[in-house]
Amino acid sequence: MQSQPGEEALAAWQAFLATPLDAVLDRQRAERPEHAALALFHAAVARVPAYRAFLAEHGIDPATVREPADFARLPLVTKDNYLRRFSLAELCRDGALAACAMIAVSSGSTGQPTFWPRALADELQIARRFEQVFHDSFRADERRTLAVVCFALGTWVGGMFTAACCRYLAAKGYPISVITPGNNRDEILRVVGELGPAYEQVVLLGYPPFLKDVVDAGRARGLDWSRLRVKWVMAGEVFSEEWRTLVGERVGASEPCFDSASLYGTADAGVLANETPLSICIRRWLAAHPADAAELFGEARLPTLAQYDPLSRFFEARDGTLLFSGENGIPLIRYHIADTGGLLGYNDLLAWLAGRGFDPLAELGAGARGVRPLPFVYVFGRSHFTISYFGANIYPENVTVGLEQPPITGWVTGKFVLESREDADRNRFLAIAVELAPGVAADDAKAGAIAESIVTQLRRLNSEFANYVPPEYQLPRVTLRPLGDPEYFPVGVKHRYTRKGA
Repeated sequence: MQSQPGEEALAAWQAFLATPLDAVLDRQRAERPEHAALALFHAAVARVPAYRAFLAEHGIDPATVREPADFARLPLVTKDNYLRRFSLAELCRDGALAACAMIAVSSGSTGQPTFWPRALADELQIARRFEQVFHDSFRADERRTLAVVCFALGTWVGGMFTAACCRYLAAKGYPISVITPGNNRDEILRVVGELGPAYEQVVLLGYPPFLKDVVDAGRARGLDWSRLRVKWVMAGEVFSEEWRTLVGERVGASEPCFDSASLYGTADAGVLANETPLSICIRRWLAAHPADAAELFGEARLPTLAQYDPLSRFFEARDGTLLFSGENGIPLIRYHIADTGGLLGYNDLLAWLAGRGFDPLAELGAGARGVRPLPFVYVFGRSHFTISYFGANIYPENVTVGLEQPPITGWVTGKFVLESREDADRNRFLAIAVELAPGVAADDAKAGAIAESIVTQLRRLNSEFANYVPPEYQLPRVTLRPLGDPEYFPVGVKHRYTRKGA
C-alpha cells in the first residue's frame, strides 16, 4: 500500500531537520549513483502512469532494466515526446496532481506555459543546495543573516521556490530571516537599508544583471554596501569572472570564492547543482588561463562550473548536451534539457589541474569550507535557440512576431540575430541585428519603431520577460544591417537567430 502524501511530507521534513548537511553529501562516497538512478527508475515505473505508458510505447519491459548499462539504453525524455503528450496528473506520482503542494510556471517558445508541480519532499531536496551555499560559502550557521529574495515573485519558479528554501533553513536552526521584495529595486534598497545593519551579513538572491543594477542604484543613492557584509546568490545566467570581481569590489567583498555562488537551476527540476568555493576557485584560475580552459571545455567561452550531489540529481553527458534524472513532482528519467555542457570527476579535474601546476585546495587554504569530493558539471547556458536575459528565456519566435507588424514587415526580410551583450560598465542589454529588405535604407526612426514593436510583443508573449526584466532594460538596441551583411547575414550559410553575446 502506498504511503499517503501527508506521511511522505512528514518523513521528508523530519529527515531534513535531523540530518546534517555533511551526512547527506557524504552518502555518495558509499552509495553508487547508478544504483540510485535505477531505484528512481523503478519507483517511477511503479507510481507514474505516464512513464509506464511511455515505456510501453517504446517496447521496454521495466523488469529487464536491472543494471546501469540497461539504464543507459532507456529512451530520452523530452518536453515534446513526453511532457506535452500526457495530462499533468498522469505525469505525477500516483496520477495525483493534488498531492503536489505547489505549481510553478515557465514560459514556452510561443508563450504557452508549462506547469511544474512539486511536493514538499521535492522542495526539501532543493533546499539542500541552498543549505550547501549558505553553510559552506557564507557560514550562515554562525552569522545572523538577512536573505533578500530579489527574484520575480508570482507563478514563476525562482522567487517563491527560493523563499521557501530559505525559510526551511531557518526552521532547521540557521539564524536566517527572509524578506521578499521580489524584483522591485526601490523596495530592495529600502529593506536592505533599514534592516541590513541589524544583521551580520546580507544575502541578495536574484539574476546577475539585476543584482548588479541593484548594487549600482544603491551606490548612486549613497548606500554603503561594505557595512552590510553582502553576499549574493545567482541563477539563470552565465557571467564572467571579471563581472564577479567588479560586483565584489562595488559591495566591498574581499573573498571572491566565498562571497557569491551561482545555481544551475531549471523550472523543470529546481536546482540541479551549485557553485562552491572550490568550483569558483577553479573557474577563476581557468578565466586567467583561457588556453587551458579551451582545452578543458572544448570551447573558447567559459561555462558555469558547479558541483552536484549525484544521489539527488544523476547527470549524464550525451553529444555535448546534458541529461539528468531526478525525483520531482514530475519524476524525470534521462531528461534531455538541451543544455550544452559536460561532466568532470572530482579526482579527474584536480589531477588535470595539477598537471598544469595549479592546486585549488592549496589556494583555498587548509581546512577551508566548501571542499567536498563531489563531481562537477559545466554548462554553457540554455539552448542555442534561446537567449537568457535577466533569467528570462527569450525565444526567436517572440521576436519574429514583432517584425511581422505593419509597416515593419515591409522593411525587413524577417532575419535577425538576438544577443545578450554587456557594455563597458558590465551592464547587460538586449541587442538585435535586423536584416533590411532590398532597397530599404537604414535610419533611426525605423530602428526605433522596430525596437518598440519587438518589446511590445515580448511583453505580450513572454511572461518571464515581462516580469523578470526591469522595464528600463526591456527595450532592445536594434541595429539595421543591409541585405546579405557578411557579419550577421552571410549569403549561402544556414542562418542562426541567436548568438552568444560578449
